[in-house]
Amino acid sequence: EEKGEGWVEAEVVEAKDRSAVVVLTSQRKKISVLPEKLLPRDTDENLGGGHVDDMTKLTYLNEPGVLYNLKRRYALNEIYTYTGSILIAVNPFTRLPHLYNEYMMEQYKGVQLGELSPHVFAVADASYRAMLNDSMSQSILVSGESGAGKTETTKLIMRYLTYVGGRAVLDDRSVEQQVLESNPLLEAFGNAKTVRNDNSSRFGKFVEIQFDKSGRISGAAIRTYLLERSRVVQITDPERNFHCFYQLCASGKDAELYKLGHASTFHYLNQSKTYELEGINNEDEYWKTKRAMDIVGISRSDQDAIFRTLAAILHLGNIEFSPGKDSDSSKIKDSTSNFHLQMTATLLMCDPDLLVSSLCTRSIHTNEGIIIKELDCAAAAANRDALSKTIYARLFDWLVENINKSIGQDVDSKAQIGVLDIYGFESFKHNSFEQFCINFANEKLQQHFNEHVFKMEQEEYKSEKINWSYIEFIDNQDMLDLIEKKPIGIIALLDEACMFPKSTHATFASKMFRNLSSHPRLEKTKFSETDFTISHYAGKVTYQTDSFLEKNRDYIVAEHCNLLSSSRCSLVSGLFSSLPEESLRSSYKFSSVASRFKQQLQALMETLSSTEPHYVRCVKPNSVNRPQLFENQSVLHQLRCGV
Repeated sequence: EEKGEGWVEAEVVEAKDRSAVVVLTSQRKKISVLPEKLLPRDTDENLGGGHVDDMTKLTYLNEPGVLYNLKRRYALNEIYTYTGSILIAVNPFTRLPHLYNEYMMEQYKGVQLGELSPHVFAVADASYRAMLNDSMSQSILVSGESGAGKTETTKLIMRYLTYVGGRAVLDDRSVEQQVLESNPLLEAFGNAKTVRNDNSSRFGKFVEIQFDKSGRISGAAIRTYLLERSRVVQITDPERNFHCFYQLCASGKDAELYKLGHASTFHYLNQSKTYELEGINNEDEYWKTKRAMDIVGISRSDQDAIFRTLAAILHLGNIEFSPGKDSDSSKIKDSTSNFHLQMTATLLMCDPDLLVSSLCTRSIHTNEGIIIKELDCAAAAANRDALSKTIYARLFDWLVENINKSIGQDVDSKAQIGVLDIYGFESFKHNSFEQFCINFANEKLQQHFNEHVFKMEQEEYKSEKINWSYIEFIDNQDMLDLIEKKPIGIIALLDEACMFPKSTHATFASKMFRNLSSHPRLEKTKFSETDFTISHYAGKVTYQTDSFLEKNRDYIVAEHCNLLSSSRCSLVSGLFSSLPEESLRSSYKFSSVASRFKQQLQALMETLSSTEPHYVRCVKPNSVNRPQLFENQSVLHQLRCGV
């Protein structure tokens, strides 16, 4: 293994008893290596053209063989390669329209997997044929790390399925068009620029496309998972908030209507100094988002209400507080803050005084009656941010629900194809609660993948009467137990900490280490009492627990509900109408984000295990998102992790 290269080609020229002398192909220099560092290599002659389109055709199916095969193909813009029935897709970081036009879709229709060059359309077609022939629901799981190309791959799969399962005439409001247009719409509200990726999905998505018995699309349902709501109020450079905010600020006359200036005038957007995306015009994107709304059947009046609500969130973020009469009370800071407050109230169509009191005070229900508690400036600002996040998260859920209503469900559907696009494994310099949940989801999917591939191999070996007892099955059940086991897994301990008013992230961390110190996959971090490190299947990740408790608490604040359900805008009041009575009586109702996510994942796993799965593994060839650059080390890591 050469530094940076992972593996290099060489020829053995001399064998000694403890080592071998080899000549490196690239540098013509001799080095001495240990025999266990050598693996046999396919020569170009046995590969026929220097590469194969299915890894199982390699004479030597080993790590460097796979790596160099992908590298050679990538250099020729052959971005797709099979490993048996699994498709590996290497992100080209450039548009390759000739690969995806209608002519190409026609080519792959009804053709046996493997007969034509590897392609995402071939996998989509195989799942469609299997559904028709076996009348069994299918699923296509698209995985890979952030920036590997999952979102684009998912869109191509959906395009192909709507092509083979659509009707001949495509009007704007056909089920197929609505299914396709749901993509850009949810991207506008659920995707954002991160360090790794300009269009990173900050939510998970499972789209179930329903077919009638003749194989025509008859309905669809979209399920979403764990939107990263903290992004609404807090971002770091060079990341951005959700795309829709920048689109609205750049929308010209609509922005003027809501008294919006350039994105840099808003606290929720200017914590990062990045406002533009390379090659993207925010104003054009705004009109594309509106068009997608038209197609999925969102009325013009609802569209106005949606953008008005987004504008309200931006104004809300600019309200600042200064100490009130008493040191622990707060008031609206100055005339600028007051302007933003009035704008927020106008846009949300609610009473400005009620808005002020819901930001600066809390009413506490006691046996003696209601006590009004003043909030200090820091608490008022945290309260303001909580309101912004709540409004945004509910708006996102409203969008998903309305897209589903508009597309319509086919309850008599004979079979479905589900396409899963869920955030890839994440490991940053700072990893918080979101990364913990995302990586938990990836562990779950990895287990599904392991079990399925293992079962498939087992069956194949049985049918070919091969003794297969030597297969090593990589099980990550211990990892999942660490996270989700009751009563002592990390999530259970976190929920418990969230219920006790006196808990802090420090007490949570110490209880976790006390209870789980013997777990081989959990370790304490040097120089910190409260960070913890988990050895995931894809490597070690260190998590900072500072905001775990507040991010896991999904409070329903009575004041916020009262304020918004009193809105004269039916869309806004509707976001807050469906609350159970009891939760409004107590000022706070704790509901755990992690536990709800755990239940959603459980339901997803049950859905997946009742289907026949197909896998597309997306690979990011380099860390700088450049075309034609293939970094061995980075690709090796992804292959090893099976991401």
